[in-house]
Amino acid sequence: MRLLLALMLIFLTTNIYAKIINSIEYEGVVHISKSVALRMLEFSAGEEVSDKEIDLAIKKYFKQGYFKDIRAEVEGDVLTFYFVEKPLISKIEVEGYKDSDKEFKDNVIRIKRGTLYDEKKLEAAKQRIIDAISQDGKIDSVVEIKKEYLENGSIKVIFAINEGEKIIITKLDYSGVKGIDSEEFDSVIANKEAQWMGWFYGRNDGKMSLADMSYDHLRIRDYYMQYGYLDAKVESPFVKVDFNDYTASMSYQIKEGEAYTVNKITLLQTINVIDEAKIKEVVTLEENKPFNIKTFREDAQRIKTLIADLSYAFVQVVPDLKKNVKDKTVEVVFRITPGYKVKIRNVLIAGNTRTLDRIIRRELYLGPGDMYSLTDLTDSRNSLGRLGFFEGQTIEEKRIDNQTMDLIVKVKEAPTGNIQLGGGYGSYGGLLISVAVNDRNVWGSGINVGIKAEKSETTRNYSFNISNNRLNDSDFSGNFSIFKSEYTYNDYTVKSEGISVGSGHRFSRHISGYVGYGYSKNKYDLDDDYNTTSTTNFFFESYAKSAVTMSAKFDNTDDYYLPRKGFTLSQSFEKSGLGAEANFFKSRTSFGFYRGLEEQIGFDAIFRYKAKYNISVDNGYLPVAERFYLGGIGSVRGYQSYALSPYIIDENGLYRRVGGEQSFSNSLELSLPLVPKAKMRIVLFVDWGLIGDADITQISRGGYGAGLEWFSPVGPIQLMFARALNQNVGYSDTAIANGLNDNTSNFEFTMGQRF
Repeated sequence: MRLLLALMLIFLTTNIYAKIINSIEYEGVVHISKSVALRMLEFSAGEEVSDKEIDLAIKKYFKQGYFKDIRAEVEGDVLTFYFVEKPLISKIEVEGYKDSDKEFKDNVIRIKRGTLYDEKKLEAAKQRIIDAISQDGKIDSVVEIKKEYLENGSIKVIFAINEGEKIIITKLDYSGVKGIDSEEFDSVIANKEAQWMGWFYGRNDGKMSLADMSYDHLRIRDYYMQYGYLDAKVESPFVKVDFNDYTASMSYQIKEGEAYTVNKITLLQTINVIDEAKIKEVVTLEENKPFNIKTFREDAQRIKTLIADLSYAFVQVVPDLKKNVKDKTVEVVFRITPGYKVKIRNVLIAGNTRTLDRIIRRELYLGPGDMYSLTDLTDSRNSLGRLGFFEGQTIEEKRIDNQTMDLIVKVKEAPTGNIQLGGGYGSYGGLLISVAVNDRNVWGSGINVGIKAEKSETTRNYSFNISNNRLNDSDFSGNFSIFKSEYTYNDYTVKSEGISVGSGHRFSRHISGYVGYGYSKNKYDLDDDYNTTSTTNFFFESYAKSAVTMSAKFDNTDDYYLPRKGFTLSQSFEKSGLGAEANFFKSRTSFGFYRGLEEQIGFDAIFRYKAKYNISVDNGYLPVAERFYLGGIGSVRGYQSYALSPYIIDENGLYRRVGGEQSFSNSLELSLPLVPKAKMRIVLFVDWGLIGDADITQISRGGYGAGLEWFSPVGPIQLMFARALNQNVGYSDTAIANGLNDNTSNFEFTMGQRF
């Protein structure tokens, strides 16, 4: 009887608050619909519902993360849930650190507008900000999260950031270094000891980079292995920070061991697909020479390329080292697993919103049905880059099976059609304005059309040109142009008008040739007060020119505007005198070398060397306008265009610039990233040029300076600030008094020209 009473009491207690609910309603819910909310319940309308079940339902709704408060009321047979939703974040602002950096907000804060306000997510973002600042070497940073309720009920979140202090490394010690000069480690590590005038380019500022702290000791060890020290051990650095002045001292413990010599090079092919002798031709490590880990890796890549060019796309080259600790020698082993030969199934093109598919396909050296070649793939990427039509291009290899792959070409269109503006200012020519309507890729066809107008106090140029580098998608090219120009010098003006046509042919991937014909009429207008003499009459006779030009060019660079590897070499010959007064022979040679330095120094620096050599031979009449001049962008910056030239002294004792029969100019440039996201770079340069007649060193001038290179949305822009070197050296006081001083130019800019 007692047991029965106890069971009845439990049953009554459990169900005393249960009630039949015939209707379930929701108030204040937006983020989930009523139908979804009902499906989340463990009960339905028309059933008995207890308070415990209602509490469980509230907890389940809370887990969705949308709500700030939830309560439930029962009136009669109606159950109503009341929701207070979390507010939306409608604005996110950053104060004190990278205020307007969208990439920082996307990658570090990671909270989007329109998301629900969540304290935990905000705290996580706060910690990510502190971590990001600490990676820049700054400690004791403070991030405060502020919130403002807006009239529409949403919230504006403000991350108020107070950057910490940068740690400066004032002392860096190495213990155990014997075989290598420790100063050489500065070329590979990021955390370096501060030097005097560390703010100056090329000096060490000593700022600590915490992100690199875990890798610097590995970089030092790798450097040792480039000199054969395979047993070298480099411990993580011991760092001592003085928080009073935020300086630090660092020390490395190093055990060098001894340098190893290569005693044998072994090639192991799982399947013999190529003669071993051909593989050894690409291996640059040498027996009985010190081991070099860098050369070792490069050899592995060269072997992979060699075999991948035989269509073994999935070849694996696994390098191995067998050390003999006793005699300090090492056997170098390359284990080669070629896999199967691979055929290209499809070539798919994506991202070309403007450029026609066929324009891209004709630059590819691999197509459907072709056997794979790694060199062909690399050359295809570079060929697309040299077009100058795209901001970026990649070719992805999509593996279908062991013997088949697809190539997916992804491009991002660059602005090729634009209104170009260029100019400069000099003491001689004043303000120069150049306006051009140009499209290097009309309607995505690969055809180049341009109209140009240029005007200054001394120059007027008007031209139209049209060219097609691949006539009917062949290896032949064609061009046509007409022009009219005026160049005003000290006391005369050269007026020219003419026409030119030509055709070229691409003989190989990197070599092309060209043959063209041009005809022009040229006359001189002399100032009213200019007294002609027999000497000046010879130089300033009006003339017609009929000339044939032949040229050849080698170009294996990887990009049109900003090449980071490769070189260009071009040679042209011009012969005039074909039924016209001008009769001369010209030779023009140009060279360009480009090298990206990111592997060596850790950021996207580019070294460039450019040189031009021109020479002319007078076969009867070489007019002044056909001679060579130096100065300005493209030759010697710091001097105005055409400012550098040999001169004559006429019968009146006046000095006249008449151009040179030969000239040479060259430039050293270092291009450094300034704002990578905006494709903005800074360039440091030194130019030097020589010009003369029989003696090319007759005039020697240079210039140096810095400039801004910006691949803007409307085309490439260059702003150059230069100072002249060797100004006026070689001129007599009389010559300078007669106006033959060097016309310098401290600032020039161009738009629409390649860097």
